[in-house]
Amino acid sequence: MKTMLHSTGKALTRALCILSLILICSRGGYAQSTAGEDAKLQYRYLIDMPTSGVLERGMVAISNDIMPGGVLIARFEAGVLNDLNIGVSFGGANIIGSGSPRWYKLPCASLRYKLTQENINGLPELTIGFDSQGKGEYLDSVSRYAIKSPGLFLAGSKNFAFLGFLTLHGALNYSFENANGNFMNLQVGAEKTIGSKLSLLAEYDFAFNDNNSDANISKGNGYMNIGIRWAPAEGFTLGLDLRDMLNNKKWAPGAADRAVHLEFIKKI
Repeated sequence: MKTMLHSTGKALTRALCILSLILICSRGGYAQSTAGEDAKLQYRYLIDMPTSGVLERGMVAISNDIMPGGVLIARFEAGVLNDLNIGVSFGGANIIGSGSPRWYKLPCASLRYKLTQENINGLPELTIGFDSQGKGEYLDSVSRYAIKSPGLFLAGSKNFAFLGFLTLHGALNYSFENANGNFMNLQVGAEKTIGSKLSLLAEYDFAFNDNNSDANISKGNGYMNIGIRWAPAEGFTLGLDLRDMLNNKKWAPGAADRAVHLEFIKKI
């Protein structure tokens, strides 16, 4: 059974890559990006933390995260209703580089539903969801991703007009990966637009569910991540991320991890 699911996951990764090319080359529909003041859509994730963003009905998004250790994660999301998204993802380590890839054991699923719209009374936009996709290598010894998956989450976002736009984000989440603690977690973040095509991102994960400093995983400092997003053309968003600015992780101590984020969004 595991072998069959493993093969299915590898086939899914190939299918997502092929689908990306089809969407990019197809002429029907229109594309929208998520960075800068001209962005028509919100982020569904800042760097790792979920936000309240939801794709409109009929829109699809293909994204890839390229991380240290040859990690590649491919994700497909679709707006099935105006306030409801579903998604699937898969990846592994050592995919980019030499030697045999170390595929994740299972594909992962995501679901999100927008509960409320941001309104003039000051209330933020709220979205509830689930995402089983973690980041980095999968650590077989403790049955978890290096960066835990969000699991169940409630995310809120609030926009402000400030030299362009400033968006503040917060999220409560409960991951089902039990290693190194399993508590309700809190994440906060912000996006600041810089002109029409550029955005700066920052997020802090308190890692209440990953703060056992006695374990050989983290120091209990939480995770501070920063990134930049650029929209070079309609539908495309390119990003560069620096993860773990506080040097919290123990499995690979040192300077912040560098990563690349690629995304394409289109209405079909």
